[in-house]
Amino acid sequence: MPALKLDLFLPYRLSIASNRVSSAIATAYQALFALKIPEWRLIAVIAESDGLTQQALGVATRMDKVTVSRAAIALVERGLLRRRPNPDDQRSHLLSLTEAGQTLYESVAPKALELEARLFAGFSADEVATFRAMLDRLEQSAAPLDPEQA
Repeated sequence: MPALKLDLFLPYRLSIASNRVSSAIATAYQALFALKIPEWRLIAVIAESDGLTQQALGVATRMDKVTVSRAAIALVERGLLRRRPNPDDQRSHLLSLTEAGQTLYESVAPKALELEARLFAGFSADEVATFRAMLDRLEQSAAPLDPEQA
């Protein structure tokens, strides 16, 4: 039986890298905008739409419904999101940015792009493009993974 060496196990390395990047970004967003990562994810996804349900936000952000709900409640309480009835389903609501939420998004988005640029400053444009393509392929291949088959 082959020995598992975590430093060579790519899923572990991806998790560690993701945690380090998320931590750095979380620190910046908290200090600059008093936002937690789940809150920023909701704002960013909603900014690209006319309004989304919490269920659609969970799918889009890959966050569980409790995390989405807590982030949405916090953002509504801060006046950054509004809830309105969903005309397609009376059991749910659509979340959209308020004017204050849009203004915040317009302040945070350039900082997010700046952080991304700093993270990838040591990479060539070709390396970044290759990395994006590899991430796309990895996400696609991981989506149907059955834990029983691992």
